[in-house]
Amino acid sequence: MALELKQHLKLSQQLIMTPQLQQAIKLLQLSRLELKEYITEELQSNPLLDADPTTFRDAEAKSTQDTDENVKRKWDAYLETYGQDNVPYYEDDERSSLESTATRQEGLVEHLLWQIRMNNFNEAEREIGIFIIGNLDHNGYLTMGIDDICEATDRPTDMVESTMNKIQRFDPTGIAARNLKDCLHIQAKVLDLEDTPVWRIIDTHLEDLQTKNFDKIAHELAMTVDEVSQAAQIIVNMEPRPARDYTDEPPRYVVPDIYVVKMEDEYVVVLNEEDLPILKLNKEYQDMMGCDGTGKIAKDYLCECLKSAQWLLKSIQQRQNTLCKVTESIVKFQIEFLNHGISHLKPLVLRDVADDVGMHESTISRVTSNKYVHTPQGTFELKYFFNSGISKSDGSFVASQSVKNEIENIIKAEDSKHPLSDQAIAHALKSKGVKIARRTVAKYREILGIVPSNRRKKHY
Repeated sequence: MALELKQHLKLSQQLIMTPQLQQAIKLLQLSRLELKEYITEELQSNPLLDADPTTFRDAEAKSTQDTDENVKRKWDAYLETYGQDNVPYYEDDERSSLESTATRQEGLVEHLLWQIRMNNFNEAEREIGIFIIGNLDHNGYLTMGIDDICEATDRPTDMVESTMNKIQRFDPTGIAARNLKDCLHIQAKVLDLEDTPVWRIIDTHLEDLQTKNFDKIAHELAMTVDEVSQAAQIIVNMEPRPARDYTDEPPRYVVPDIYVVKMEDEYVVVLNEEDLPILKLNKEYQDMMGCDGTGKIAKDYLCECLKSAQWLLKSIQQRQNTLCKVTESIVKFQIEFLNHGISHLKPLVLRDVADDVGMHESTISRVTSNKYVHTPQGTFELKYFFNSGISKSDGSFVASQSVKNEIENIIKAEDSKHPLSDQAIAHALKSKGVKIARRTVAKYREILGIVPSNRRKKHY
């Protein structure tokens, strides 16, 4: 068979993700703080982009003015109080007390190192102690064994054990324990409860205590159920995670991307653009592009930067408009929630909002990702308003989030001696018109972090 060359013409369509389109999609997903960081990076890398200096000057002037006014008020107050009779500025002072001026919560490491400095540790013990503190997990448990610590610090076993015993007497009680049992034993020692029912239960029956199997504990330890109940109450009041009240991380704050404000009888959506730079094109570099003295390479570079800057300005504007439009749609669907609270949250899916604003569901998902809205009912992530629906006896639907809230309220109001089973909670919801299966109640209860009824039961 002879080989033959032929030409064919074929038409086809193909969607190509250009860098500009990728940038626009990326901007949709950014939160307000991430957008601010992104704009700052673009300002540093693109000479055709410029920030309106009045944005920063106004903020700086406002800050300076506030500072000047505060200083003046404090100075006037000082003169009024300290004035003629040289009366110290102590009594009837409106200033905050020293205790209320702390700028952050003390961290666990900082608290433990302070106790090492306040105790009579020699140089070797101090080195071991610092190493032990550096190997505590987020619960305050020690993550290394004695042999590993000896090898890492090149110190003898007796010195390591002695130093560990000293640290385990530090505050918070139970710190540097190896596990839960060890942590509870340390606290029992502090309470002078060695060789008591409390100690014996911790030593051999923690799992039975967790399931409140008091009859088994009483039988195997030759105790009465009342004795087990009293000992269990002491153990329950112990702290299983000594580091719970301490943190070495700075506090994280949620900054709303958008506000929903009620003005008369109408809800208004307002973007939070505080501290966001107002971008504009740099006129000086634009003039250079039309100058005959500018070389071709420089002109080509500036031309690319101009296109990128123009596209960024357009993409940011489109992002803000889309965010407003989507939030307005959510407000329209969830107006009863804004008026009356979580019990009136309606079922809502991405398609509902997508059809309402004429966008694709994936766009709605990107817009609502990592965005927070401040409403009269509190601050929520935009995705909070999207819930599946659970049918009611009257044929209507209620949002799953509202059902979770109702389950939580039912459990809070239950008799702790006779906690409600998942089936009983399902019946209680049915009496309120919500048709829900027992397994769904169990799933929602687990999502809420609520233990089963056998672990919620209290013995007095």
